[in-house]
Parts: sequence; C-alpha cells; structure tokens
Amino acid sequence: QVQLMESGGGLVQAGGSLRPSCVASGSIASTNLMGWYRQALGKQRELVATVVDPGRTNYADSVKGRFTISRDNAKSTVYLQMNTLRPEDTAVYYCAASIRLVGSGPYSIYWGQGTQVTVSS
Repeated sequence: QVQLMESGGGLVQAGGSLRPSCVASGSIASTNLMGWYRQALGKQRELVATVVDPGRTNYADSVKGRFTISRDNAKSTVYLQMNTLRPEDTAVYYCAASIRLVGSGPYSIYWGQGTQVTVSS
C-alpha cells in the first residue's frame, strides 16, 4: 500500500556531490518523520539524517556540515544533498518514513529498497 522509491545514487569522486531523492506513494494519510539511513558492506545500518515537520532535522556526527536533508510535502519527497563526499560515505542509502495510511490509526515505518552510493578516492 506504500512505496518508497529512491533515486539519485551513483559513483562520484572524493570531494564530489550527489543528491539522492525518495518519493513516497500509496494510500498515505500523513507522513511524520522522513529520513535516510545507510549500510556499508559488512556493517550495520546507521542513521544519516532525519527531518520532522516543521523542519526539525537531525544528523549523524559524521555527516554534519556536509549533508543536508530536506523535504517537499507537496511531492511526498525527501532529499539528501551530499557534499564533500568521502570514500567512507560509500554505502547503500535507504529512505525511511513514518506514515499513517488512509483509514488506519497508527504510524508505521516504511523503507525503500536502497540506492548505492560509491565514492572513489
């Protein structure tokens, strides 16, 4: 009933930028928190950044000052502007959203399939 579709990953050299995006679709009544997480090969999934209306953001220490999360509620989309990328940022980046379905009471967390970001040195 809900899909989160990421796009905008890719291969970039160290110091470069990428701007992945994630669109939520389906029978959505409202969306609370939206965020990005990442999982590098052989490591656990970790928080990158989250945003809660009206614009409260939270970032992992490792990306503060380099990444910026934003959302467009009219488009049900969350973005992650990633600047000054480092090889250690290489991971699969997952979108997550806390969504309440039409006709349903509680919020539930939904995940996208992930988009690969590779930063070469």
